[in-house]
Amino acid sequence: MSKNPTYASIVLGGGCFWCLEAFYQLLRGVAGVAPGYAGGTTKNPTYDQVCSGIGNHTQVVRVEYDQFVISLPTILEFFWAIHDPTTLDRQNHDVGPQYRSAVYYVTENDKKTVYSSLESARKLWNNPIITEILPLDEFFEAESYHKNYYLNNPEKAYCQVIINPKLVEIRNKYAALI
Repeated sequence: MSKNPTYASIVLGGGCFWCLEAFYQLLRGVAGVAPGYAGGTTKNPTYDQVCSGIGNHTQVVRVEYDQFVISLPTILEFFWAIHDPTTLDRQNHDVGPQYRSAVYYVTENDKKTVYSSLESARKLWNNPIITEILPLDEFFEAESYHKNYYLNNPEKAYCQVIINPKLVEIRNKYAALI
């Protein structure tokens, strides 16, 4: 994490961290996105452990952003819109507790902002939002091959079939933020 005093961070889970990373890398004011794991019980979990349910971690991204360029409410508005926060342990074809919707906040002010954004987001969905909202205990950065996965592997089937169509939709819908 940067030492820049205008930067802050939030940790978000909304399905596969490859997707979230690719989406948040689009936003103006986002200084960095790191895939990783949060919310579980195992120290330094591996991808294989998380995918097999060991430690009950969530696949997440740590979004570091410049508060003078993009606000936390905007980052959260984007979060509620780019995944389905009403499904338990699932985002499209990705199924399992590691894919749950979750927000891990860093400060008490962030907690207030998250709950305020949740109230606004409820108007967007017909079903109840079941996103976990918890203080960030610890963030474990994912293995290096997950970093910039979409940028480094655009030809891979998952990127072509899952990420690309969503990126097109997001670029069109959120052009003002990119």
